Amino acid sequence: MTFAELVKDLRIARELTLRQFSVEVGVDPSNWSKVERGVNPPPGDEPTLKAIAGVLGLTGEARQEFFDQAALARSELPADIASDERVLAALPAFFRAVRGGELDEAKLREFVADVRALHSPDRKTRK
Repeated sequence: MTFAELVKDLRIARELTLRQFSVEVGVDPSNWSKVERGVNPPPGDEPTLKAIAGVLGLTGEARQEFFDQAALARSELPADIASDERVLAALPAFFRAVRGGELDEAKLREFVADVRALHSPDRKTRK
């Protein structure tokens, strides 16, 4: 699901018209319509994204997914990922595998396990 689809579905689920939503968030309805249609990328400033998440009632994992989707829709890495040198060091190998068509389900699971191990508080140094 794209950011545009996600945010539109969430807005409709809250029974907010595009105009009501825009007023509550403080964004221009015409510009927001373009975001929901995937014509424009989502806003990149944290205060606006926080306002949107608040109006949509997002908390916990759903809120994090919202911020992640917004970053990806702007062709950016989520800020917490972009600031983690260990994860950044693993990304080139991931990109090569994806580009080379080598990323089958088993390799994807292995990659996810490796990333999780990076964030494990009791991780051991890997060779």
